Parts: sequence; structure tokens; C-alpha cells
Amino acid sequence: MEPDLKFPPQFFWGCATSAHQIEGGLTNDWSEWEKSPLRLKKLIAKKLNHFEFISGAAANSFENNNADIACMKELNLNAYRFSLDWSRIEPENGKFDYTALNYYLDFIKKLRAHHIEPFLTLWHWPIPIWLRDLGGWESKEIIKYFDRFVQIVAKHLNSEVSFWLTLNEPTVYAGMSYLTGQWPPQKKNPLAYWRVLSNLIVAHRSAYKIIKTIDQNNQVGIASHNIYFEAYKNRPTNCLLKKMADWWMNERFLNKINNCQDFIGLNYYFHHQINYGLGSSHKYEKSSDLDWGLHPEGIYFLLKELKKYNKPIYITENGLADKGDQHRSWYIKEILKNTHRAIAEGVAIKGYFHWSLIDNFEWAYGFHPRFGLYEVDRQTFERRPRSSAEYYADICKKNRVV
Repeated sequence: MEPDLKFPPQFFWGCATSAHQIEGGLTNDWSEWEKSPLRLKKLIAKKLNHFEFISGAAANSFENNNADIACMKELNLNAYRFSLDWSRIEPENGKFDYTALNYYLDFIKKLRAHHIEPFLTLWHWPIPIWLRDLGGWESKEIIKYFDRFVQIVAKHLNSEVSFWLTLNEPTVYAGMSYLTGQWPPQKKNPLAYWRVLSNLIVAHRSAYKIIKTIDQNNQVGIASHNIYFEAYKNRPTNCLLKKMADWWMNERFLNKINNCQDFIGLNYYFHHQINYGLGSSHKYEKSSDLDWGLHPEGIYFLLKELKKYNKPIYITENGLADKGDQHRSWYIKEILKNTHRAIAEGVAIKGYFHWSLIDNFEWAYGFHPRFGLYEVDRQTFERRPRSSAEYYADICKKNRVV
């Protein structure tokens, strides 16, 4: 019989989403790129339905956020991580839409009315078109624009928000957009990549100070995408390569902002076994629909590695694409067992946010991957719980994994 794993009191049980992936009706650099002729031509050449790769109405959450809150209530959540869309709030340079800001304020108040703590992400990748045209994250000028955006948003929402995430997965964004060239603006330029990373570091530090100046009690961090690098058979060469990979991918950004973060947000999806730098033939017991190997033990090792920062940790994203809901309950259970193991060994983990609440628009993959505990009908936008939703709801209600 497996042990009954009780979590600490006041543990946050949540789900996570982002504005561009669920809201619908957005106009930003991503929505423009989705419809660009060259991209559509490539999708059609691959005989793919290009409409599946345009976010469009997404899950229609902006029009019907009550449906999302109803899902949260069914799941017994006491926390919800979501993001704002910068282009909706500042559609033109310096012109802020207070109707949009009040929309988010009202939504947050509804969350609070249902005893759901908001964890607010200020930037989750897309930027306004006017900002793209000024150079986006490659330009140092973006710092002053981000500062202004943060100042106005934080002042407007401060009364209802205590947990702020300035940036989502900055290293992933920089790499995919400016190094591998897979995301907009599709550059393959190491110098541009370095400039973007540097600007993101400065932007976070500056935003941290702004938010803390508004209210010293605010808790501010980022959502960091960390990969569990495993040194195959602990061979010396593999251990050295692991240290290098850990430093560059997992630690450098966090080290640069260490004095400007009150907590660490961990997003965990990937395990990579290092074998002389050539990869390995590691066989996964199960894989997601995106063929990402599922390695729940990896989160334990990452959490242990993060302990050295001596800060509270929130698992701000973790999940899998699983349309048939074959592995989700198993994966949640194994992830949480490994999380509990880290807590038992003294790691200060304060919350877990499953990705995702509902099926969403999964960036360059389009609508094909289904990460949601709730399935979304693309025509009616009806939310239907998958069987794993009931499993997760029981965990959230009881504050324990059985």
C-alpha cells in the first residue's frame, strides 16, 4: 500500500494559463506572425490545416471567463496563474486602455470572491505590434516601455494582487525567437540572442523594484524553465557537461536576478540525459502527444538543486499534451510524489500549478496539443472535464496525494 502523502498547510493548488493561448481576439506580434503569408505557405505545403495554427478566438476566455472560474471551482483550486496581454492594455505607444485594465481587475476580484489567489504574469511572450516595430526585446529601449507598462498595471491591480511574475520562461523565448529562429521574429543570430537575454535580465530587475516600491509586501519572481540534466552513469565527462548545461540553461538567469526575486517559479517539462554530449538512448516509460518523454523523477532533482537559493519555490507550470487523457493522472501523481519527497527533505515548496486548466493554443504547434484538464469544444467553447480533472480535484480538496 502506497503512503498517504499530505502536503503542508496553506499549500497553493492551482492551474496555469496565458492570455494569448486562451483569451482570443488579440492583435500582437504573435497573431500577425501566425497569419504571415510565408508561414501559411509552409503549413499548406506540409498539407496541414493552416486554420489550426491561427489563435483566433482561442478558448474565448476573454468573453467568458466565468466558464474558466467554474472549472476552477470544480477543481477545488485555491490559486490560479494567468497573464495579461500587453497589446490589449497598450494597443498604441503610450495609450493605455483602462477598460482592459478594469476587465482584468474585475476578473481578479471574481477570483478572490471564490477564494482563489491570483498569481499574475506580466509578460508571457507576445508584444504589441508598435513595440515590435521599435525593435522588440532586441532593443534597449524596451526597458523604459516595460517599466511604464509595469508601473501602470501594478498600480491599477496592486490592491488585489500579491504574487507577481514579471517574465515567463525568458531563456526559452530568447532561444526560440533569436537563436533557433522558430518563433517570431524568427532570427538566427547569437548576438541578438545575447542582447535579448541581457535586456530581459535588466527588465526583470527594474520591474521588481517598481512593484516593490508600490507595495513592499508584494512577492515578485519569474517563471523559470529548467531542464533536468542527468549525467549518464555519473561519468566524469558527463558530470562536467551537466554542470555546464545547468549553469547556462538553469542557473545563469536566476543568478543574475537573485537579489531581485522573492520566490522562484519552476516550469518543468524536460529531462535530458547527457552522454558525452551526444545524448543517450534513454527509454521513457511514457511520452506525451508531442513525443516529450515523461520523467516525473526529474522534478525532485531540480527542486533539490534550487534549494541553494534559499527562497520559496512555486511549481508554476507542469503538464503534458495528452488528448486521450491516458497518462495525465499518472503523471500528476508521480510529479507530486517527487515534489513531496523534496518537501520532506527540506525544500520550501509552497504551491503547484498544473498546465493547463483548459485546452489552449499551443504557440507554433497550434491547437493540436491538448494540455487541458478540461477539453474545449472549438465551435461552442464548452468546457468538458477529462477524467484526470476529477483526480486532480480530489488532491486539491484533500491537500494530499493517495
